This record gives sequence, C-alpha cells and structure tokens, in this order.
Amino acid sequence: MDPVSTATFLYSVSLLSTYFSPPIFPPPKLLHTPELPPDHPLGVSRGRQRVGRQEQSTRRNRKGDNSQGYKTSPELARLSKGHWCPGTATALKALLSARLCAAVWGIITDCDETFNYWEPMHYVLYGKGLQTWEYAPQFALRSYFYLLLYAAPAWLYDAIVTSNRLLVFFFVRCLLALLGAACNLYFYKGVVAAYGGKVGRCTLCLMVFSAGMFSATTAFLPSSFAMQAVSCGLGAWLHRQYQLSILCYAVAALLGWPFVALLGVPVAYDIVIRRGKLKTFVLWSVLSALIIMVPMVQVDSQYYGRPVVAPLNLLLYNVFTSHGPNLYGTEAWTFYFINGFLNFNLAFVLALFALPLMWLSRIGEPASSSRVQPSVPAWLSLSAMYLWLAVFLLQPHKEERFLFPVYPLVCLAAAIALESTERLVSRVPVLGSTSLPVYLTLTLLVSSSTLSVSRSVGQYRCYHAPMDVFLELQKLPPTDSVTMRLCLGKEWHRFPSSFFLPDDKWEVRFIKSSFRGQLPQPFLSSSDATTVARDNFNDLNLEVQDRYVSPETCHYLVDQDVPQPSAEEPLYSARSQTWRTIASVPFLDKLRSPVLLRAFYVPYLTDVHCAFNNYTLLENVSMLHTRRKATRLPSP
Repeated sequence: MDPVSTATFLYSVSLLSTYFSPPIFPPPKLLHTPELPPDHPLGVSRGRQRVGRQEQSTRRNRKGDNSQGYKTSPELARLSKGHWCPGTATALKALLSARLCAAVWGIITDCDETFNYWEPMHYVLYGKGLQTWEYAPQFALRSYFYLLLYAAPAWLYDAIVTSNRLLVFFFVRCLLALLGAACNLYFYKGVVAAYGGKVGRCTLCLMVFSAGMFSATTAFLPSSFAMQAVSCGLGAWLHRQYQLSILCYAVAALLGWPFVALLGVPVAYDIVIRRGKLKTFVLWSVLSALIIMVPMVQVDSQYYGRPVVAPLNLLLYNVFTSHGPNLYGTEAWTFYFINGFLNFNLAFVLALFALPLMWLSRIGEPASSSRVQPSVPAWLSLSAMYLWLAVFLLQPHKEERFLFPVYPLVCLAAAIALESTERLVSRVPVLGSTSLPVYLTLTLLVSSSTLSVSRSVGQYRCYHAPMDVFLELQKLPPTDSVTMRLCLGKEWHRFPSSFFLPDDKWEVRFIKSSFRGQLPQPFLSSSDATTVARDNFNDLNLEVQDRYVSPETCHYLVDQDVPQPSAEEPLYSARSQTWRTIASVPFLDKLRSPVLLRAFYVPYLTDVHCAFNNYTLLENVSMLHTRRKATRLPSP
C-alpha cells in the first residue's frame, strides 16, 4: 500500500475510534469493595474520597464534560440530549483535516469548474484566460461578483506572500476547505441541538468520510458554494435563528445557484405556516435580496458593460428557452441513484429510506414516551432532500454537481435512518440486547466510511494524472520572448486551468478532435474585453471552427495514449519524428476496467485488474530544437 493510502487508512481508523469509542467501549469498572463502618479510619478516608469524586464530577458536568471523561463543549453537552458527541474543537479538527486533504489531493471532476470559474478568475487576476459563451455580454449567465469573492483574497495572497500562480490555485482551494469545514461544523451543531448527540455524531462521521463531501466541498462551483450556504441555513434553522437562516438561503440562491431556492421551501413552511412569522419571513427575504443583489448587479453591470442580473439570466436560459441545458447531454433516470451510491454507498441507501424507517420505529411508541420533541420535526428537515430528488430526477439533463446542495441532508437523513434502525432492532426480543443495536450502527458506519475512503483514494490514484502532467510544466526551462503554445485535443475537458502554466508567456489552444461542441476561446487582450460582444459565440453548443489550430504550430501537447486511435485522434506519441514524450503518468481506462474496481480502490486488485493508459506531455521536436539552437537553452 502506498503512503497516501496508508496515511488515509490510519487517519480513518483514528477518527472512527475517537468518535465511537466512548459510548461503545466504556472505561472498566472498579472491583467491588466491601463497605466499612463509618467510624473506621479507612471508611472515613474513603468517604471523603467519594465526596471529593462527586464534587469533581459535578464540576466536570458544569464545565460540559461527559460522564465518561471525554470533553464536550458546554453548549453541545447541554444540547446533546444525554448522548455523547464530539465537542466543537474535535469536530472542527476532523472536518478541517478531511477538507484540507481534499484541497491537496482532490481532482477536478467537472470541466465546468475549470472553464467557467478558474479560467475567468485567472483573467480577473492576471489578464489572461479562456472565455466561455456564458461570459459573453450578449448572454451574461455567470456572475463576476461571485468570482471576486475568491479573487480578492487570491490577489492579496499573490501580492503579499508569493506570485507563484500554482500556489495561488491551491491557496484558493484551501480557502474553500476552510469555508466548508466552518459551514459543516455549524450544521453539525444544529443537528445536535435539534436531534441529539447520537444523530449528531453519525452525521459528523458521514460528512468527514463520505466521498461526495470530499469532492464537493473544495470544488470551485456555484453548486458547491450553495451547498455550504445551505449547510449554514440548515444549522441556523435547527438553532431557531430564523433571520440568519433566511439570509443563508438567499445567499445560496442569489449568489450561488438560483435553483437552490427549492431547498428553502420547508424552511419557509416552518417559519410562515407552523410558527406564523410571516412578517419576519417577508422582511428578511427582502433585506437579504437587497444586501446581495445591489452590489452584485452593480459589479456585473460594470464588467458586462450593460445592466445585468446574472441569476435571472441563468434561470431564464435553463427554464424558458426551447433548447436549454439539454444540449449538453441527457441521462437515464437511474443516474442520480448510481451517482449517490458511488459517493455515499450504504449511507445513500439509508438516506432514501430515512422517513419510512423513522415512522416504523415510532409505531407502537407509548404516548407518554420521554422522548424530547425536536424544534424542527425530522420529516420536515428531510423533506427538502426528497423534494430536490423528485424535481431533478425529472430533468433530462443530469450532472453529478446538481446533487451537491443536498449532500449535507443526505448525511443527516442517513444518520436519522441509523438511529431509527437501532430503535427497531432494540425492540426485537431476541436481538434487543443493550449492545447489539449499537454495534449494528457502528458496523454500518465503518462499512460506509471504508467504502468512501476507498472511493476517494481511487479517484486520486486512478484519475489524478492530468494534474500531475500539468505540474510537469513547472520543470521546463524558462522561455524566451517567444510565446509558448500548449495544445489540447481530446483531453481538453481535463485541463486543470491556466494556473498550472509557468508564466504569462504561455497560451492554451485546441486542436481538432472528435468533440463537436463549442469550445472556449481566449479573452481579448483589451481593457474592455468583458464588454465586447463577439459574434463567434452561440448558446446552441454549435462547433466553431476558429477555435482550432494546427498541431504543427504547438510547442507542447497533452494527450492520452488510447489503444484504438483514429484519424481525428491519432497516437501522437508514436510520431517520434515530430513529438517526444517528456512526461507520462498512468491514467485509468474505464472502458477496459471492471466496474467495481474502478469505482472503489482495492489495494493490489485495482492495480492488477484495471487497465491504464499513458497520460503524456509531448514536445514538438522540430520547433523546440530550432528555438533552443537559436537561444542555446538546455534540454529538459
């Protein structure tokens, strides 16, 4: 097992033991000692010791320590309803560790992240980048205001710490990790406040280990941003901070992704119908919209050169045009179920059955039950997840990132399902021992966490080659005054961003491949580039021929050596007279690999039974030889 896998495995075991060892493995009890007479010297001494221990226990309880010696924050101790759960500091360290691992080792799974967010932000920071049709002023579907939220700290980092653009890239990903950890922590505390420590610690475990949260939290996407805002909104709702909850959902919908407003329906129902706070809801909805939209419209209008409301444009295009997003592919109704299982495995199955399990567990429960009723009924908080799935299952165009906003709800639903299952098992006379239901929960959590870690490790080991290859550009000799051209063919959608280019003297261009859609093009070099309406953009995903250059004009080329090349996608590495391989990294070939072994990494078996292609960085021998001969540059 390689160091990354070993470290991840040890990290997983240590975190699981931290979470669940207190309630399952209690400290050993002292042997019974006979009582002595009160006037006996030892009896007096032991009596004093017993009183001292009781006073210490009382002080610990006042400080928020749990009964087994594991520290819990006072607030969580008060809200956990008698069940142990990790304290705020422990939860933050666990979440931050997982998110920072994702920032460093995570891959870019969606080309939309690169071309619609990393590339425009690179342009905002450095004046160069690739522009998609969504950023053309005649369409204006994307918001520059959203980009500036991350571009501003990135600019400060570049100005104060280092101008290395690759480090700026990872700095922004670390910012995303910090934001994700903070939002998940607040959501976790809200879950503990509403549903107790048992549901809280299970939710925390799933958020830390799930492959879905690993990939979504540090993705530079509006749906990921919306997920974090929804986490805060849910946390505020469960804490009964309704004004803050409304603001968070407004941020998620207006600044992130407009469709996330659908997840706010249960919150609005609770505030307006169940609690009768219509005035509060209307007032804070209007205030939140003004706080967000006024600066957003001002910034976007300045960038586009005309009045623009980007969220409205995006909504109109996706809902009210005849073509809309279906131009970019459609999927079967099973897409989200398969994707949910890959990212959450057993937890996703439990989440789907959370409501039925919860209702079954409460059948026959006596009316005089001592169960404390939560501030928000579980069925109401989970209804947002079911509503989201019902709506998006009906849409022909499906993508993995469309599920990002409900990922925290999936973790909560699975945790509630686990608690309900534990209650059901405890009622069975044969199985209803004290420890068996708890061990069943632990087994399901460990199994789900193991599969999730396997998925995350597999994504890194099998699909990290594009980022590794583009990192090799940093090792190339410095360029002269000539602009170096890096070309992409069939691998255009795996380009990690211009942050991986060594400096300003590099440019990215595309060569012909079997792809027949519309590719981005470089931003204009003029100061008003974002306001110029270029007529070679379209909103129909039609191929535009001026995006292509001849391979002979490329200094470097990134390609994948597939076993069956074609006339449009030849095996460039075999053309040794023109191209020379300077870097090569294995990349999994999904068409020639078993489904389960490519979906989940299994040490040894995945490496042996899966097929890998070479992901290569090639240099144009004739062009670079001429350039080195003229400038006497050393060979790499």
